[in-house]
Amino acid sequence: MAKKVLVVDDSSAIRESVSYVLDQAGYGVVQAGDGLEGLEKLKEGGFDLIVTDVNMPNLDGIGLVRKVREQGQHKFLPIVVLTTESQQSKMQEGKEAGATGWIVKPFDSEKLLAVVKKLIGAA
Repeated sequence: MAKKVLVVDDSSAIRESVSYVLDQAGYGVVQAGDGLEGLEKLKEGGFDLIVTDVNMPNLDGIGLVRKVREQGQHKFLPIVVLTTESQQSKMQEGKEAGATGWIVKPFDSEKLLAVVKKLIGAA
């Protein structure tokens, strides 16, 4: 069974490109348009990793990380933040919230796959 990744971003273009890269590598991908939708999709269960943007409507990526970490069953679920934010303060805020890793956009598909494989192994 393929490992499942939840991709959360309000940009459909980014969601599609991240999903395409992961799908081509054999991962199962579920998409969500913002943090609230991401939390809803997370209830389906079976996810091995979350890739989320920071700046989104309704619930931003840092808020999503915090909410996921509050749920006991997801305490150790790897969460990679994919964002245009490269400031140390935002990265620090993400780490404190419980983010596992940080990739700055525009992302390189090889780097994305390397991070995913490092965190959850091959699909």
